[in-house]
Amino acid sequence: MFITFLSDFGLRDDFVGTCHGVIKRIAPDAEILDITHGIPPQHVLQGALVLANTLPYMPEGVHLAVVDPGVGGHRRPLALATGDGRLLVGPDNGLLIPAAERTGGIAVAHELANPEYALDSVSRTFHGRDLFSPAAAHLARGIPIDELGPPVDPQALVRLDVPEPEIGQNRIRASVLYVDHFGNMQLNLTREHLEQADVRPGVKVELELALERYYAIVARTFADARAGDIILYEDAYGNVAIAISGGSACDLFGAGPGQEVRIHLRTP
Repeated sequence: MFITFLSDFGLRDDFVGTCHGVIKRIAPDAEILDITHGIPPQHVLQGALVLANTLPYMPEGVHLAVVDPGVGGHRRPLALATGDGRLLVGPDNGLLIPAAERTGGIAVAHELANPEYALDSVSRTFHGRDLFSPAAAHLARGIPIDELGPPVDPQALVRLDVPEPEIGQNRIRASVLYVDHFGNMQLNLTREHLEQADVRPGVKVELELALERYYAIVARTFADARAGDIILYEDAYGNVAIAISGGSACDLFGAGPGQEVRIHLRTP
């Protein structure tokens, strides 16, 4: 059985390795695939987007995700089963929901409340080790999800507020959702949004960020632009993103998740 693992733990500390150890002590035959541990600390929306984007490419199994700024508070620890047979484990803060909805929807949800499937001592600040990793490992061993705790109404689970773009005749108002390692800035736009505004590859647009304006080219690939050009393109997961050919858009604009971007469509 595969267990995929995503978190904001980073790799500098022992957190990821400790969770691996807990899983292997319970389910020594489980194969753990690390999606990423580079989610910016406490950025639940970014974690949710990466999980939703990558899960369709992962083998079916148990999917452990921990971006949990509310650890030790009132948020519930969860296990979800999706319509296509995947099992997701993580906090009830919206992190799991986009991925579950992309993989068949939520079939059942259960709170992690059975102490038999947690470590003997549960820290207030490291549920990744003490609750979520043990639950994922037990699910990988074949423990039924309903053994982990009482059912939760899927409609009662926390949802994230993902901003919607505004599409006008002359302007699109969008938001940065995520910045990748290369400084490319994923927006809450798809190719369909651009087509709705009649924005096609090869068109020049004007980007407005924090009162500064920049010309950009709508491109299919990085090869369509010269080094240093700002481009608007569809990324590998179907989102429109801002990039600089051979550079970092994030560094140039000084922008990050939540930044508003206005795309002016009629340029001289």
